Amino acid sequence: MKPTTEILARISQNSLANKEEVFTKLYRYLLRPDIYFVAYKNLYANSGAATKGVNEDTADGFSEAKIDSIIKALADETYQPMPVRRTYIQKKNNRKKLRPLGIPTFTDKLVQEVLRMILEAVYEPIFLDVSHGFRPKRSCHTALKQLRREFNGTRWFVEGDIKGCFDNIDHAALVGLLNNKIKDARITKLIYKFLKAGYLENWQYHKTYSGTPQGGIISPLLANIYLHELDKFVMKLKSEFDTPGVGQITPEYRELHNEIKRLSHRLTKVTGEERKMVLAEYKSKRQKLMTIPCTAQTDKKLKYVRYADDFLIAVKGNREDCQWIKSKLAEFIGDTLKMELSEDKTLITHSSKCARFLGYDVRVRRSGK
Repeated sequence: MKPTTEILARISQNSLANKEEVFTKLYRYLLRPDIYFVAYKNLYANSGAATKGVNEDTADGFSEAKIDSIIKALADETYQPMPVRRTYIQKKNNRKKLRPLGIPTFTDKLVQEVLRMILEAVYEPIFLDVSHGFRPKRSCHTALKQLRREFNGTRWFVEGDIKGCFDNIDHAALVGLLNNKIKDARITKLIYKFLKAGYLENWQYHKTYSGTPQGGIISPLLANIYLHELDKFVMKLKSEFDTPGVGQITPEYRELHNEIKRLSHRLTKVTGEERKMVLAEYKSKRQKLMTIPCTAQTDKKLKYVRYADDFLIAVKGNREDCQWIKSKLAEFIGDTLKMELSEDKTLITHSSKCARFLGYDVRVRRSGK
């Protein structure tokens, strides 16, 4: 029998080769013992493996007997996730505000990790390159690298944040999106159980009507599946917004470019102190050239990058274009995702050098400070 990890790798390859493929009969991989050892290995290295949920269940109780009992409960569909223990942690960007964090039992973490591995094999190949949050080999640093590589010379930005994203994900909409890609009722039913498991706060039980609990193993992936629809919408918006430019190279850019060419030619003929002075002038003008648009601003372009529920859209156009894009985003997020933009965090700025993304100053990050 092939290891389950090899089967998941093949599923991932199929998903990459055919992004429209629909997958069935995935639940059976939850019933294979070998995948639980891989999941345990992934979890045990985490410092939170020993953190207790609502009971005494921790990583120390892992055994083959435990795997057998989990598989038996999953096979006859009697497995029922426990409520998560809710605690609160400080937000990194605002120490005065607290973020709710749900801590599952270790058994639920184990099942969620296996479920995450299966879902990731299906969805990771179809996620777009513009998303960087909670994905393998991606982080806010890769998002910043994309900003540096693609957003140079942009004058206008729409910086956005989805209000209470994790807490307001609509369960019915999420399950509907999952059903578009995975036709396996038992997988859907299990995910729905985790979504509706509820939480204990001060040992009082509360039902969950929306959202994915922060702290859950599969929560980031489910959020990415949900926000993948936003990525697709913005790319569709980009195709409608982008128009080819009809202008020629601007006189300012052409003049500076010619000066740089003359300085480059002069560098081959001078030596000593004169060469140092020419080289300094050359570098200064090269740096200035990078800040000047090459062509007249007659064409329109949109560029987009997202990290978790924060996103940045660079607009080659004017403020009215930014307002139009923002209104389209608000309409889609409200009507389709059933959430809303955070008005106090959704900004329109006019400066390529001071654009902020996820609390990072692009100018500072570029300098390596």
